[in-house]
Amino acid sequence: MSLRRYIHIGRVALVLFALAFALTFSATAAMAQDNPPKAEIFAGYSWLNPGGSVPTGKVPSIPKGFGVASTFNINKYFGLALDFNGHYKDEANVSTFMAGPQLKLRSEQFSPFAEVLFGFSHISPAGLRENNAFALGAGGGFDLEIGRHWSFRLIQADYIYTTYRDKGLQVTANRWDGARLQSGLVFKLGGGAPPVPVSATCNQQPAEVMAGEPVQVTLAPANFNPKRTLSYAWTTTGGKVSGTAASTTVDTTGVAPGSYTVTGRVTDNGKGKNQMTAECKSTYTVKEPPKHPPTIACSASPATIKSGDPATVSCQGNSPDNRPLSYSWNATGGRLSENGPTATLDTAGAPAGPITINATVSDDRNLTASASSTVNVEVPPPPPTSSKINQITFPDAKRPARVDNAAKAVLDDVALRLQREADAKGVVVGYATADETKKKANKNLAAQRAINTKEYLVKEKGIDPTRIEVRTGTGDENKSEIWLVPTGASFVGEGTTVVDESAMAKPVRKSKAAPKAQTPQ
Repeated sequence: MSLRRYIHIGRVALVLFALAFALTFSATAAMAQDNPPKAEIFAGYSWLNPGGSVPTGKVPSIPKGFGVASTFNINKYFGLALDFNGHYKDEANVSTFMAGPQLKLRSEQFSPFAEVLFGFSHISPAGLRENNAFALGAGGGFDLEIGRHWSFRLIQADYIYTTYRDKGLQVTANRWDGARLQSGLVFKLGGGAPPVPVSATCNQQPAEVMAGEPVQVTLAPANFNPKRTLSYAWTTTGGKVSGTAASTTVDTTGVAPGSYTVTGRVTDNGKGKNQMTAECKSTYTVKEPPKHPPTIACSASPATIKSGDPATVSCQGNSPDNRPLSYSWNATGGRLSENGPTATLDTAGAPAGPITINATVSDDRNLTASASSTVNVEVPPPPPTSSKINQITFPDAKRPARVDNAAKAVLDDVALRLQREADAKGVVVGYATADETKKKANKNLAAQRAINTKEYLVKEKGIDPTRIEVRTGTGDENKSEIWLVPTGASFVGEGTTVVDESAMAKPVRKSKAAPKAQTPQ
């Protein structure tokens, strides 16, 4: 084999060794406290496919073989392995002697491992010269952990590199790329002391409680495998426990005075005999609580209402002994609808004046407390009504429906009133005298006066036209009345008639001959 090939093999081995060492160093720093067996001895069956040839031909697989290896552990993950195996067949016998680092990841059931081995091989083909050559092995396997002192190697698979050259025949070196499979028993020697038994400690607060008060209990596990998941269970001889966490609360409601025990159990998720369990117990005492009557405070909202409106009375009851509470009610007027600590007073039909609402709170031992609230019922104000807020006149005989400047000043005040009372509506009632309506042209003069009044409020003052209704009256007067109709009120309008604005002609406009000074503003 050439020097270059030896250098290449050396580089590959160096990289594998450095990788194994780096992984081992990090594992050692994290788990140096674990104590593995001092040594592990493997003995078992070995099968080899040499993967090479001799001058007489290719060497077939060798099913007859044995393997022996010893690993001296430096820590839980890293060890030094010494490996020897022999394989025997008519065509050739092959034995290897190698040593190197081994990296093993230990667990409770399966322990995979990897190794890199260096050494030499002894090859003795039939009828040819024996040969000792450099050998390199790399591979790994799985150990099934059966007990503290031994395990079963399910399989180990290795790549085996070596060469063969028959010097007597002057044959050029032949590279062998072989594969090896092994299985057998692993005996573990030495190691640390057996693991410390798992345990649990219960801590509770407080040691004594009154019936109904909670007891807090916390379980502290010790010596469990930190990689396992723990589950918790609780039982008690008095009260109720809840939850499956490391802490629980004992509900002592209804528990008779006496001494009781709470038991906590912690179990890991190990399988079969590897599962660990520990228990702890804690004792607490339940005392009979003193009998304090409840207290109550009540308030009414609103305290003053109009007849027919409802009021709500809310009470806050409290038991110093944390007992369950119930409520009862009565009132000097109206009707009550009860709902626990709250009641609704219906005052429909109730006269004006104060109504007293009485509430009584009771605990389950018939201890009581009472409180009162007062609701003052007022007579509601009269319903809103419409009212006349102003009027305008039409003195222009030539244009009897014209809204002049004096009328506009009045309507400006009306517009301000409508703007301030945005929910109110307006009604304009137009009138005309009998003399005025004798003329055929003034047949609809009363309606036109109402429409012109509305038009000024809408177009000049920006009032919503839907807020203003126009009507005509039957009085013998030259005017338009403006009425304000608040929300909730209606305009009765006795003697008035609603004007159909769509059927009316357009408002009277100024003539071309009229002087400029008399143009409507």
